[in-house]
Amino acid sequence: MDAIFKRIHQVGIVPVIKITNPETAVPLAKALARGGIPVAEITFRTEHAAEAIKRITSEMPDMLTGAGTVTTLEQVDLAQKAGAQFVVTPGFNPAVVDHCIKQGMPVIPGTPSTSDIERALERGLKVVKFFPAEAMGGLPLIKAVAAPYTGISFMPTGGINPENLAQYLAYDRVLACGGSWMVDQRLINVAEYEQITHLCRSAINLVLGFQLHRFCINALNPEDSSKIANAFSSLLGLPAVETARSHLVEERLEILKDSGIGQHGEFIIACNNLERAVFQLAQRGFEFTCSQQAAHTTGKRSRWLKDSIAGFAIELIER
Repeated sequence: MDAIFKRIHQVGIVPVIKITNPETAVPLAKALARGGIPVAEITFRTEHAAEAIKRITSEMPDMLTGAGTVTTLEQVDLAQKAGAQFVVTPGFNPAVVDHCIKQGMPVIPGTPSTSDIERALERGLKVVKFFPAEAMGGLPLIKAVAAPYTGISFMPTGGINPENLAQYLAYDRVLACGGSWMVDQRLINVAEYEQITHLCRSAINLVLGFQLHRFCINALNPEDSSKIANAFSSLLGLPAVETARSHLVEERLEILKDSGIGQHGEFIIACNNLERAVFQLAQRGFEFTCSQQAAHTTGKRSRWLKDSIAGFAIELIER
C-alpha cells in the first residue's frame, strides 16, 4: 500500500478520466505515460470504467491504474477484479471504505470535513482526498485543516489547474493533485493523443520547476579563476566576489579556483521536489551516482547525475 502512495507522490499528478469508449483507454494511457504521467484514475461515472481499467492493466502493467468516483461495494469489487491498484471515493462512505480495507485495496476516501478525516484516522488511513478543493477553500483551508491532523496527507481534486498546481504541491502535506485539464473529454473524443501528451509534459514541467541555480566553471588555479571572473564581470557589468573556493559573478555564475567534480565544471539545477525530479529523470533514462540522497553544502537535499554532459557534472538541488 505504501508503495502505491509513494508512486503517486513521485508523479505528483493523478489524471481523473471519464471513459465513454473502452477503445480509447489504452491509447490514452500511453499518451499519459509518454508525457511523464504513468498513473490514471478511471472514474466510475460511466459503465465502461471496469472494462477500461482491465484493458489498461492488461496491456500496460507498469501504469498505476486506479478507480475513481467509487460509491458502492459492487464498484469496489468490479474495480478490483479489473485490476485496479487503488480506489478513490468522492466522499466518506464507511461501508465502501471498510470494504476496501477488508479486501486489501488501497483507498483514498473523500474527506470534505474534519469529522471525515477523523473517521479515516480511526481506520489507520494516511491519505485522503480533499474534494472539491477550490470550491471548499483551496490550499489555505487544507493548511488549516492539516494542522491538528499531523498523520494525514491530502490529494486535492477539483479546480486544480496549471495556474495553481505548483502552489498546492509546494505544501509538504499534499501527496499529489487530481486533475483533468490534460485529459479534456473533447481531446479524448477526437483522439488528440499527441496534444494530451503535450499537456502532460507541460504539467510535469510545472511539477518539477527546473531552473538553473548555478553554473560552475573549473579554473586552473586561483589566479586563473580571478582572471576569468573579472572577464565575466566586465562583460556583464556585475561585480566579482571572492569566496574561499571560487569567484562569484552574481549568484548563478561561479568560477572555481580548482577542479570540481566535472571535467569542465558543474551545472546545479534547482527543482521543486527531489523525489519527483529523480523519478521523472529516471523515466527519461538518466542514472544517479547513488541510491541515497546527499545533503548539499547549503543544507539542501541534492543528487548528482551519474554521467556528465559535455564535461559538466549535473547536480539536482531541492529548493
